[in-house]
Amino acid sequence: MRTVLVTGGAGFIGGHLVRQLIDAQTYRVVVVDKLTYAGNLRSLESVWDSPRFSFLHSDICDGPRMLDLLMQHHCDAVINLAAETHVDRSIDSPAPFVQSNVVGTYELLEATRSYLATLSDLQVDRFRFLQVSTDEVYGSLGKDGVFTESTSYSPNSPYSASKAAADHFVRAYHQTYGLPTITTHGCNNYGPFQFPEKLIPLMIQRAVRGEPLPVYGNGKNVREWIHVEDHCIALRLILETGRVGQTYNVGSSTEKTNLEMVRAICDCVDRWTGRSHSSFDQIQWVADRPGHDFRYAIDATKLKHELGWTPQIDFDNGIDQTVKWYLDHPDWTESKTTPQQA
Repeated sequence: MRTVLVTGGAGFIGGHLVRQLIDAQTYRVVVVDKLTYAGNLRSLESVWDSPRFSFLHSDICDGPRMLDLLMQHHCDAVINLAAETHVDRSIDSPAPFVQSNVVGTYELLEATRSYLATLSDLQVDRFRFLQVSTDEVYGSLGKDGVFTESTSYSPNSPYSASKAAADHFVRAYHQTYGLPTITTHGCNNYGPFQFPEKLIPLMIQRAVRGEPLPVYGNGKNVREWIHVEDHCIALRLILETGRVGQTYNVGSSTEKTNLEMVRAICDCVDRWTGRSHSSFDQIQWVADRPGHDFRYAIDATKLKHELGWTPQIDFDNGIDQTVKWYLDHPDWTESKTTPQQA
């Protein structure tokens, strides 16, 4: 049974991954989370009493604490999901993104390096450091083309720049110190338990209330969307069978303009609530975000061919059930919500 340290495990993707790992019955999971605005212990309620689960309220920037944790639990892997992730917040205040995403990743790598020095060669061979990153590090695409694992980094926001810097540290620690690292780049995730400020839960809440649905620019910016459960299955597979030193893109090939995404959300809200008018009529156009990347699209061929992964959740069904979950859990969408644009 492997013991996995999951940083940021009370976040959106982290919570789903932790629940999958516990349900798999073959992992002990240690969660570290700073519990900032995006962390929520309610996402871990279903596993809280498991004897294979433990939680520490801490910051990955505390390197000595992270080393103590690795030593105490005899960890076999680290999955680094701890990060500031909100692009708009990074534009308003970049400093927390540098601290959490860059300095935090560095401290975690240093703690891991010190920990590995105490292990046998066999234990080191078995160990993995999985850096969970984003497609945003690649920059922006035009109408054609996709990001591959060999695409050059070209981040355009303070958020993506901080993730790019973290990725470079991970690569450097593999090349310089031989740390057994793997990096993943995922597209936009959707599903239950997402931070209420994010696009889907926010649009649902505002649609139900009859409030304006703010959309940046002309709404034609394109994002690729994957259900969070499919993403987490990919992360588990990469942890178990991925090649050390490699990068894997995790994508669904499901591209939607922001306007198409908002329409899909509105259609589901209207269907589940039985309203007679279209929520889509509540669209409000707002000034575009500075440095707004036009399009992201991922080529996940490497992951599919090498490890046999393919996404299983159809977008139309996935978004429909996601909207229903938020409608059934209004206490989630009504907490800690501030306006954000699509």
